[in-house]
This record gives sequence, structure tokens and C-alpha cells, in this order.
Amino acid sequence: MPALSSLRPTQRAARLSTKGSKALLPKLRVPLSAYVVDCAVYVDGKRLPGRWTHERALAEVRDRDDAFVWIGLHEPDEEQITGIADVFGLHELAVEDAVLAHQRPKLERYDDMLFLVLKTVNYIPHESLVLTREVVETGEVMVFVSHDFVVTVRHGEHGGLSDVRKRMDADPEHIRLGPFAVMHAIADAVVDHYLAVTMHMATDIDAIEEVAFSPGSRTEIEPIYQIKREVVELRRSVNPLSVPFTRLQTEHKDLISKEVRRYLRDVSDHQSLAADQIASYDDMLTSLVQAALARVGSQQNDDMRKMAAWAALLAVPTMVAAIYGMNFKFMPELNWTWGYPGVMAAMAVSCAYLYFRFRKQKWL
Repeated sequence: MPALSSLRPTQRAARLSTKGSKALLPKLRVPLSAYVVDCAVYVDGKRLPGRWTHERALAEVRDRDDAFVWIGLHEPDEEQITGIADVFGLHELAVEDAVLAHQRPKLERYDDMLFLVLKTVNYIPHESLVLTREVVETGEVMVFVSHDFVVTVRHGEHGGLSDVRKRMDADPEHIRLGPFAVMHAIADAVVDHYLAVTMHMATDIDAIEEVAFSPGSRTEIEPIYQIKREVVELRRSVNPLSVPFTRLQTEHKDLISKEVRRYLRDVSDHQSLAADQIASYDDMLTSLVQAALARVGSQQNDDMRKMAAWAALLAVPTMVAAIYGMNFKFMPELNWTWGYPGVMAAMAVSCAYLYFRFRKQKWL
């Protein structure tokens, strides 16, 4: 059993609560800080130093001009995110989606706030498709963005936004564009990862195609179906974003500046590229499955011909042995000295003739 100090806050609370009946310890409420990855205040493109609570950060922002707060959460429960929702004024329907997760990529507007759901994907390295059950794992990033705050909620062990935040902190000119520039940076990082994953998928598909059609190899259908299933999962994550990105460029002009919309146009182009690549992979795998099934059918026909050829070879001695195995007194050559060798020689010649005949026809 792992030490208590090595567990996550939620696990420590659960461990203590299960021991409560024995040690008479009360059930501990997990603090909000257990779910907060980072909370920062940005003023005129620069991050203010210090540690901030979400209440204090928002109060600081609303006392200044050209300022906003960016708070990142990782898999908060309903109780914890409700406290943030009350402070930032998040709509209850969007909050419910953020807690339940497993949402379809989408964009929704609630008054002066946008709610963007992005699917994150991660490629799992593997030695062989036969030895792995999963190639692409998915998660989610949900972004609440308004004129003075950005709240990100992440589900899944991958897709962390720390690198995005570091790049934004190092680029004051970009972050000076405001909270919607942060939304662009998050979407850009997610979509760029789509392209990286599709490159890895292309390598897997090429490997499958090479193995499937290499001379003398047996065609395995299972790896093809597995990679096709992963491509379908990837398509469900990428393709639905076309409509939200189009809306971000054409709608909500009262919230999103022209400069940010230009950046979003670039993200939309990358998303379209990833969607096109995934569609081509899907079509390629469909054709590959059909070709593999045809090759498997051909292999089965070859096997059936071989079995039929060997059955014909065995039929000759079987027939002769069956005839001479009958218990009759008067049969040809029973009393002839060379009868047995003659019958054996006739069977051998017949079998040899059939063998070479089948070999010539490539049945054996």
C-alpha cells in the first residue's frame, strides 16, 4: 500500500475517510487548491508576481484596466467548480458540461462569455499493434473565456497547458491581446498536436500496409481493424471543430478582436488539414481492409486447393487398400507372386503422377 504522503489530495481524503470508522477521524473536504494547476493575473501583457486565489485574482483584475485572470483546473468535482462558477459567474449548463466531461467538441455563448470544448489526443508509443490495445487516447480541455478571465478545465492525464502558459508568459505582445488570445493559444496547441498524432498514425498505417502485402506473409485483419478504430476516434475529436472555428471567425465580433480572429483563421486551417489527413487515412484503411479480405480469401482458396490435392493423392491408395481389404476368396492376383509388389508399384506411380500434375497446376 503506498504511503499517504505519496497520494493525490483526493486519494488522501478518500483514504482518511475510509479509516474514519476505526480512527474516529472526520471526513476531510478536499481543498480547491488540489484542483488548481495555476492561477495568474495578467496586466498589460505581463504576469503579476505572487500566488493568487481565484477570488482575490478576480478582485484585482476588476480594479485595473487591461487586466484578466487565467485559472487552470484539472478534473475538479462539482462542489469545487461550483465555488469558482459563483465567483466568475459561469453558466450552470456550461459548468455541468465541464464536470461531466465526455462532451462533443463545440462552441457555446452565454451572454458575454464563450464556452469552447476541445478534444485532446495523445499518441501511445508501441512496438506492435498486435501487442497493444490502444494507440490514441483522448481527453478534454474546456475553456470559459470572457473580457476579464479565462478558466480552463482539463480532463485526462495528457494535454497539460503548462507549455502554453510558458509561451504566453514569454510573449507579452500576444497576451496583451487579452483573454481571447489565450483561447487561441490553447486551441492552437491542441490542433498542432492533432497534426503530430496524424503523422504517427501515418507511420503505423504504412507499416501495416507493408506487412499486409509483403510476399509470403500471412495477412492479419485484426491490426487493420484496430488502427481503423483509432482513426475513427481521432476523427470524432477533430472533425466537429470545423463549425466552432468557423463561427469564431465570423461571429462574436463584439468579443473577439480582428487580430485574434486572424490567428484563429490559422488554427482553422491547421484543423482542416488534420481533418483532411484523417479522412484520407480512413479511406485508405477501408481500401486496405477490402484488399486484405480479398487476399485472405485468396489464401483460403489456396489452402482449399492444397487440401483437395492431398485428398486426391490419398484417395488412390485408400481405394486400392479398401478393395483388397474386402474378405473375398476370388480376387485378382491374390495367388500371384508379384501381386503385392505390383499393386504397391501401381499405387506409387498413380500418386506420383497426381503429385506432379498438381505441382504443375500450382495446387501444391
